[in-house]
Amino acid sequence: MKLSVKALTYASAILWGLCFLFVGVANFLWSPYGAAFLELMTSVYPGYKAAASLGNVIVGTLYAILDGAIGGALFAWIYNCFAK
Repeated sequence: MKLSVKALTYASAILWGLCFLFVGVANFLWSPYGAAFLELMTSVYPGYKAAASLGNVIVGTLYAILDGAIGGALFAWIYNCFAK
């Protein structure tokens, strides 16, 4: 059975983007929430700062969507290579 690369790309992008958005908004509202996770993401996503501001939440979410899409596509492609 093969995975749909397109479907897994979209699903991963949406899931990772929403996870990052949730943590970013929660940190914006309740400052200490998710601070360690957001600090870790500053080392992964260039240009993203872990400061609690709306602009940083949007930038981080866009990075997460792109990251999730690439990760999902690579996972599905590699899985399909081994599923033959």
